[in-house]
Amino acid sequence: MASDRRDQAVHAAVAQGLLSEEQPVVALLDAGGIRASATALREAFAAVTDAPVLHAFAVKAAPLVPVLALLRAEGLGAEAASPGELALARAAGVPAAHTVLDSPAKTLGELREALALGVALNADNLQELARLDTLVPRQANDPGSPVPPIGLRINPQLGAGSIGALSTATATSKFGVGLRDEGARDRIAEAVLDRPWLTRLHTHTGSQGIPLPLMAQGVRAVWELAEEINAAAGRRRIDTLDIGGGLPVNFASDEHTPSFAAYARLLKEEAPGLFDGGYGLVTEFGRALLAKHGTILSRVEYAKTTGGRPIAVTHAGVQVATRTVYDPESWPLRIRAYDAEGRPKPGPAVEQDIAGPACFAGDLLAEARPLPLLEPGDVIAALDTGAYYFSSPYGYNSLPRPAVHGFTTASASAASAADGDGDGPVRFTTVRRAQRPDEIVAESGGAYAGALLR
Repeated sequence: MASDRRDQAVHAAVAQGLLSEEQPVVALLDAGGIRASATALREAFAAVTDAPVLHAFAVKAAPLVPVLALLRAEGLGAEAASPGELALARAAGVPAAHTVLDSPAKTLGELREALALGVALNADNLQELARLDTLVPRQANDPGSPVPPIGLRINPQLGAGSIGALSTATATSKFGVGLRDEGARDRIAEAVLDRPWLTRLHTHTGSQGIPLPLMAQGVRAVWELAEEINAAAGRRRIDTLDIGGGLPVNFASDEHTPSFAAYARLLKEEAPGLFDGGYGLVTEFGRALLAKHGTILSRVEYAKTTGGRPIAVTHAGVQVATRTVYDPESWPLRIRAYDAEGRPKPGPAVEQDIAGPACFAGDLLAEARPLPLLEPGDVIAALDTGAYYFSSPYGYNSLPRPAVHGFTTASASAASAADGDGDGPVRFTTVRRAQRPDEIVAESGGAYAGALLR
């Protein structure tokens, strides 16, 4: 079970010195769990369609080159939303044909680069299509540079979920062309019919907090639009639908719900023609693939009581769990307590705060959380943090980015090996080393210390 692998990994991380007084916060990634999620995604869509499907991992969820390389080895591509993310995908060896570029603010230079590399791109709006009008004909006339797939993002304008900031299909969302705006359907159809190279439609209804039926309705709306355009053209001008990602994650338990399989089945019920083989498909899942497979560990530095409330002061706070600290109701995290050896901590549950190291009062991973009473030297684990947590740094107080280690667990037959020598049942590999103080200084203008004195 994933929880058993996690417990083994926490104990091994302490035993092997990955978590120590010198490195009091560290992140772990369950490589086997990531592979299992990739397999579940592929199998979920293979069960409902024989059409070609590109599963492009949303790089923003875990912008770490080794993670992208692992997913590439599992048959996934990459969805990049910036030049930096595109560079990460290329560094991981993701082929251009398996890469999609999405961004609402692409410059001319970024469009040229995407076309030259041969990655698929989704235009956010009609002005971006007008920019592409000046670039695509030149490339179309160059037999050595065929035009890659190009799509247009559609906002179905269906409403918000429980987290407004992640709801991308509202009436006034910044993303895409609003489908319900007056005259929009005609403008979109005209844009497609006027451009032989515009062969895709793209939608992404939202992310965490969006109910599955709303996500499926968004996909259906864009499929119906594609059907209308193709009927008007008298042939299949739109040949691929990029249906985005956004599958929410259950942060309340170890259970993987909702599943990729449940979502794929719902999509087939909502838009059956999408899966009849007439359209190619692209997905852009991120959080749902990685969240369950990451754990942030921190030593408890101090344990005190203030106003009758026990407080465990740790090294994991806003710098790794920014969304949780600033919006705990939307982004609650499960916390698990371990003793100083990395074993699950026994004892009665006591309400206590789990505080981070940042210099403001609200830097809390959890408030009044029932846990065995923590002591200095104990270890806390923030669960379900494989996506958007340790991979999306927040530089408050110039706190360093923690090291990230991937782990695999061997079979029980290997359990006789010693944990501490690196050959035991848990094997670690460095995904990203911890940030050094000199790197923080360099990032903060250290080379220009006298710039304002002149």
